[in-house]
Amino acid sequence: MRYLTARKRAEGKGASGTGTEHFWYMKMSGVGLALIIPVFLVAFGRTLGADRAGVLDSLAHPAMAILTALVLFFGLRHFAAGAQTMIEDYTHGSTRRGLIIAVTVLSYGMIATGLFALAKIAL
Repeated sequence: MRYLTARKRAEGKGASGTGTEHFWYMKMSGVGLALIIPVFLVAFGRTLGADRAGVLDSLAHPAMAILTALVLFFGLRHFAAGAQTMIEDYTHGSTRRGLIIAVTVLSYGMIATGLFALAKIAL
């Protein structure tokens, strides 16, 4: 039989019980987004002011399509994780659960919609 002290059970876990994983996910996704967002803005900025055909041609390029998909997916996942942290800090009970579910559904819905639109444009 193992004997675990309260300190040993709590070691590496935060108030939510997930420990530092959430902290490191937010740091790593933030760094990743800080690297790809400027590249995306420059690439997308070149298409601003172009006609519809020019924008469609730009987004049909594989590198631009992959970059846009990465920004959509990781940006919205970062948003959902940050919103979940905010909700956990300021709400309680069933309101907390409902808001976290709503933010998760909203995030994945926007990811799916964006990737579907990108696939229709790129293909």
